[in-house]
Amino acid sequence: MSRIVQKFGGTSVGDVERIKKVADRIRLTIKEGHEVVAVVSARAGVTNELIARAREITDQPSEREMDMLMSVGEQETIALTALALQELGVTAVSFTGGQAGIQTDKIHTKAKIQAINAAAVEEQLQAGNAVIVAGFQGVNEHGHITTFGRGGSDLSAIAIASALKADRCEIYTDVDGVYTADPRVVTKARKIDEISYDEMLELASSGSKVMQSRSVEFAHKHNVVFEVRSSFNFNRGTIVKQEVPQMEKVVVRGVAVDRDQAKVIVSNIKDEPGSAAKVFQVMADAGIVVDMIVQNVGRNGVANLTFTVPLGDTLKAQQALEPCLEDLGGGQVEVQENIAKLSVVGVGMKTHSGVAAELFRALADVGVNIDLITTSEIKISVVVDQDKVDNAARAVHTAFGLDAE
Repeated sequence: MSRIVQKFGGTSVGDVERIKKVADRIRLTIKEGHEVVAVVSARAGVTNELIARAREITDQPSEREMDMLMSVGEQETIALTALALQELGVTAVSFTGGQAGIQTDKIHTKAKIQAINAAAVEEQLQAGNAVIVAGFQGVNEHGHITTFGRGGSDLSAIAIASALKADRCEIYTDVDGVYTADPRVVTKARKIDEISYDEMLELASSGSKVMQSRSVEFAHKHNVVFEVRSSFNFNRGTIVKQEVPQMEKVVVRGVAVDRDQAKVIVSNIKDEPGSAAKVFQVMADAGIVVDMIVQNVGRNGVANLTFTVPLGDTLKAQQALEPCLEDLGGGQVEVQENIAKLSVVGVGMKTHSGVAAELFRALADVGVNIDLITTSEIKISVVVDQDKVDNAARAVHTAFGLDAE
C-alpha cells in the first residue's frame, strides 16, 4: 500500500461544496488502495478577513496573537473536511499542526520547522484512518501556535511527506500545473511537464504564486518529488524534481513577476567599512527578508544603498532604520512602492550565452526602463515600473520563444 500526501489550497476548499469535492477525491485515492494524509489551507479569503479584523483593533497587533488568530482558518477546514469524509463512509481524523507533531522555532508569523514527530499521524494511518492536517502552522517549544507565512500549507505538506516517507506528494491548487508565466497576464503561457527544484525555487522566490519558495527549498533539501496539479480536474500536472541533463536544453523555463516588492533607498551614509553591515543587521533583526541589493560607488565620503523588501514590511523597515542611521552618524531613508520585479529563469542559462542581451533588448523594444538588476546562475531579475511590468512580461515571454503555438 503506497502512502500519499495531498495538499489542498484555499480555493480548493473555498466553500462547503468544494470541501465535499475534496473529500470525494480523497475517498477515491483511498479506494485505489492508498493511505492518505491531506493537508488543507483555510478557505480562500479567510486569512485576509482575520487580519482585517485585527487591524480594526490595532495598527500593530502582537505577532503571537496574530498566529493564534490566523491558525483558526485551517482548523475550521480540517474539521469540515473530516466530517465530509465521514459522511462518505471514510474514517477520518483531523489534527492541528501541533497535534500532527510539527515543531517550530520561536519566530511568530514566519516560523521555521525544526522537527516533525509523526508518531500520532502514523498511528492513525496504521489504524486505517485518513488524516487531515491543518497546514500553515505548528507549535514552538513552549506550546505556542506559530505560523509559516503566506503559502505555508505547501511547506506543511512537503515536510509531512518527508517525515512519513510518502511515496507521492500532490499539491492541489486552482491551476493545473506550473506555467511558463502567469496565464492571467501572458495568455500564450504554456504548462510545463517537468521542472527542476532550482528552477521552481527561483520562480517561486521571484513572484510565481504557485508554490511557496520555502516549501520548494525544503523539498530540494530532502529530495521530496512533488506534483503541482488542479483540484478541479484529473489532468496530470507539473512534476518538480532533481535536475536531469535534458533540462539544460531549455534556456529559459519561465518568466515570473513579483508586485509585492518595495524599493528602499538609504542615502548619504558614511562610506566606510561596516556601514552596510549595520544596515542589513537591523533588517535581519527585524525579520525582514532583503532581496535585490545595489550599492553605488562612494563619493565625498558618503554612499547610497538600494535594496528591495516585501511590500508589507516597508513601515517596519523604516522604523528599524531610523535609529540605525543615527548610530551611523546620519543619512536618509526613502521608500518607493510602485515597482515590480520581473525575472527570467532556466537551468539552461548555465550553458548558454546571450540571455541578458536578449532580455534587455526585449524590454527596450517595448520602452521599459530598468531600475535594478541582479543575477544568479539560473536567473536574471530586473526592477521596472509596476504599471509597465505586464507588457514587459509578455514581450520577454515572446522573445525567449515560450509562447504556446
